[in-house]
Amino acid sequence: QVQLAESGGGLVQPGGSLRLSCAAFGFTFRDYTVRWYRQTPGKERELVASMTRMPGNTIYADSVKGRFTISKDNAQNMVYLQMNGLKPEDTAVYYCNTMSVWGQGTQVTVSS
Repeated sequence: QVQLAESGGGLVQPGGSLRLSCAAFGFTFRDYTVRWYRQTPGKERELVASMTRMPGNTIYADSVKGRFTISKDNAQNMVYLQMNGLKPEDTAVYYCNTMSVWGQGTQVTVSS
């Protein structure tokens, strides 16, 4: 069964950092494009970052460029989203996605 599971969310002060993790079950990330999305109540899900199967081929939303970094550990079959310089507007549920598979999401709250 193909599944994704995110972790690493939490409450952080503005300017702080968090690293989100996404574990894959039933397939390997190495062979697919992976994406991080986020969603706040009443808004559509927003693409935050993506990485193709080719190393270093990444795309970021303008709102997170220079602050967020997507990475993949093929040996551990994990995908990460390093988030630095967090802002209150980064508050959302963050989802890992590949193909048509979604994780359950992890809440990130940026507040003082």
